[in-house]
Amino acid sequence: MRDILGEKMKFSLVFIMAGLLSGGLQAADIEAGKKRAGVCAGCHGQDGISIVPTFPNLKGQKAAYTEKQLLDFKNKKRIDPMMISQAKSLSDEDIKNLAAYYESLGEKK
Repeated sequence: MRDILGEKMKFSLVFIMAGLLSGGLQAADIEAGKKRAGVCAGCHGQDGISIVPTFPNLKGQKAAYTEKQLLDFKNKKRIDPMMISQAKSLSDEDIKNLAAYYESLGEKK
């Protein structure tokens, strides 16, 4: 039993180290996301709650989901001319920061 646990720990450590070395675990900058979100407010609301029924609310949306949607728009895997136009100007770091910012709006304080 002890050997099995030791092997699982080694396996987990390898993946954690690989993530750290690749920069995959870099924390997003919520304040940078907030600054970048100004342009989003026109459609998605100042506080991430849209007043237009056909535009999604972003407040409290899970960061991973928002990142995926923005990357899909940027890479034209999801088609919406307005969002493609907005997403193409975003770096991967901008996308992470925006996603973290909108997720943070849903956190209870």
